[in-house]
Amino acid sequence: MAKLLCIPSLLLFIFLVSLNINISSAKTSYNVLTYGARPNGKTDSTQAFLDAWTAACGSTGPTMIYIPKGRYLLGSVAFTGGNCKSPDITIRIDGTLIAPEDYRILGLARNWLSFEGVSGVSIVGGALDAKGSPLWDCKSKGRNCPAGATTLSFVNSNNIKIDGLLSLNSQMFHIVINGCQNVKVQGVRVIAAGDSPNTDGIHVQLSTDVAIMNSSIKTGDDCISIGPGTKNLWIERVRCGPGHGISIGSLAKTMDEPGVQNVTVKSTIFTGTTNGFRIKSWARHSTGFVQAIRFIGATMINVQNPIIIDQNYCPHNLNCPNQVSGIQISDVMYQGIRGTSATPVAIKFDCSFKYPCKGIRLQNVNLTYFNKEAQSTCTNAIGKTYGQVQPDNCL
Repeated sequence: MAKLLCIPSLLLFIFLVSLNINISSAKTSYNVLTYGARPNGKTDSTQAFLDAWTAACGSTGPTMIYIPKGRYLLGSVAFTGGNCKSPDITIRIDGTLIAPEDYRILGLARNWLSFEGVSGVSIVGGALDAKGSPLWDCKSKGRNCPAGATTLSFVNSNNIKIDGLLSLNSQMFHIVINGCQNVKVQGVRVIAAGDSPNTDGIHVQLSTDVAIMNSSIKTGDDCISIGPGTKNLWIERVRCGPGHGISIGSLAKTMDEPGVQNVTVKSTIFTGTTNGFRIKSWARHSTGFVQAIRFIGATMINVQNPIIIDQNYCPHNLNCPNQVSGIQISDVMYQGIRGTSATPVAIKFDCSFKYPCKGIRLQNVNLTYFNKEAQSTCTNAIGKTYGQVQPDNCL
């Protein structure tokens, strides 16, 4: 009988221990409504969000900034980590953050929502509506327009997560990861018009150990753009289109430029994009390089340039440097890529005369042009093919 009584006592002890663990790991919550935010889409809640951030930063334990359902009007705001004590700040968004109606207010700022020098910050859920279309319209008419703002940027930050976020109609880039380490982006949706200018979905540069997964990007520029100094980037299960594809570059903007290395892109789908996988550099001298790149398992649906290396990049042929690209491209693999090209040339390697592309590998590639054989063109490109490769190899 005594042994039987011990069993429920043991279960109770285990239950109490588990409660203690949950309690001790609970995050202190800071509701933006407490600090004066109004979910009506009309009252400027910028200061309330800053005050909630300051309070969360001041805590020595894990914290959560909670944004309930509703629409919150925010101007340009920078969340800085210089005085943060909390090692773990989760920003839970159940509502929508909206930009001012007058595009000039944000247009003169570089960023709408920026995080600078932070560590252990997670953004979960929610929507960011930057209301960028009036600025796009201004630019299309050639008026004297401001450059525009990036919607969400992380600069010089570590251990960052962005999960389940929706970014709508950014004035410029939607999400920028610059000078960061250990960043995970997943379940993100980006939506902007196919003709919206300079609205890259996700831009990564000068960053290490970044993962972008299970995301959908529809925009007017690169779905994902990869800038100088990117190392150990993993991209998987991303849908792109409309947009300009997944691009490394543009590179060779400056003479002294860090390289791009160890980039893997897996299981992607491109629909109606101008490019699929693109590496682009200006035709000017540079110390930069591109190496150890893996493009694996992609479906191209009516893509204008499914596979392209362009080392004479010069959009609209304006102010072209007309030099020789100094970017050295090597060890690039294209494997398991299939689908349809919207133009006769499905594979184009236009490499530097001074530094030819080396170690290019095509393996099991099948690209057609309106149910006909597509073409490939190679200039200053050295490499091999493995398995079945269509269009016929020009390497």
